[in-house]
Amino acid sequence: MFSEEEQTSPTSSSSSPPPSSHFIGRKEDIVQAKRVTKLVGGRDVLVLCHQGKLHAMDMRCYHTGGPLQEGDIEEFDGRMCIVCPWHKYKITLEEGEGLYQAVNPSATPPKPTWRSKGVKQRVHQVTEVNRDVYVTFNDSLDTIDSDFYQTERYRATMNKKVTSRKV
Repeated sequence: MFSEEEQTSPTSSSSSPPPSSHFIGRKEDIVQAKRVTKLVGGRDVLVLCHQGKLHAMDMRCYHTGGPLQEGDIEEFDGRMCIVCPWHKYKITLEEGEGLYQAVNPSATPPKPTWRSKGVKQRVHQVTEVNRDVYVTFNDSLDTIDSDFYQTERYRATMNKKVTSRKV
């Protein structure tokens, strides 16, 4: 789990990478590409640069495993989110919360508001050292919905589907 300071600031600079971090690439390459996906430490990770800030999260959407690297970045109620291209689920870049639009039917007129479903997508700490970018996994023991898409069970299922299509 991240410290309170790390949770409020998912990107940090340091003189050396954290001991349990994973090298992602050079900052200028990530900024130019805007999004990079990488399998590191057994996890498929998406690192993206938005408005000059680096963010990292599990690559597959918590809902049904959609490819978040293909999603648009949009603002909802002042919070920057990646929108899953498959089902339009909104995920905050900072905390990994799933957002939904709620309507109070007793309000006149009913006005939609954005609400949180809670943390659904695992986000990770990004550290920059001498223009190199590293990711340190959020090692919270709490299960988060996106964790399923990092399991051997999911990978085996996907491998079976790919193999059966080749036959």
